[in-house]
Amino acid sequence: MMPTIEQARRWYETAEPAHDFEHVLRVYRMAERLARAEGADLEIVRAAALLHDARGAESGSGSAREAHHLVSAEFAAEVLEAEGWSRARVQAVQHCIRAHRFRDDSEEPRTLEAKVLFDADKLDALGAIGAARAIAYASQNGQPWYTPPSERFLQTGQKEPDEPHSAYHEYLFKLRHLRERLFTKTAQAIAEERLRYLSDFFERLIAEWEGRR
Repeated sequence: MMPTIEQARRWYETAEPAHDFEHVLRVYRMAERLARAEGADLEIVRAAALLHDARGAESGSGSAREAHHLVSAEFAAEVLEAEGWSRARVQAVQHCIRAHRFRDDSEEPRTLEAKVLFDADKLDALGAIGAARAIAYASQNGQPWYTPPSERFLQTGQKEPDEPHSAYHEYLFKLRHLRERLFTKTAQAIAEERLRYLSDFFERLIAEWEGRR
């Protein structure tokens, strides 16, 4: 049997805002869209989307958050085995979950289903939702929405001592490069439009911040 939306909702009751159940639902819907367009196994993709942040999402930073894809994959096995899934299909879902994290390339997405989940998760960091999440994540971690990045950061991606990691820093460091990391053509096309919106947003944010607009 397939885990239900209501069952999954309980797994995220203590999740931090940038990785809460609303994020999971958006990834779930986008993963369905990509899976249908690309011909992926919908059941594998749906289960992986519901479970991909099920453990560790209550921690905004630190070792728990950094390992959330690994502990979520283990939790997925518990859930799906209890639902009677075969070992092979459980492992397919686990691979999707372990391979979805942007900052951990120890397990690259190998299957189409893993590529779909990776792409759906990254698309949620672009466009209007991406702008909102970047601001929310910065605020949650006591960082500014915008501060001028140092020349060192612009050149190397390394901050100066005591340099904040603003929402704009996150855009420069990660978000504007997401399209380059996507696997499916469907996601790449969606990302192109969302990235234009996000770029325009930060340009406008900076102009207003500096009193030019």
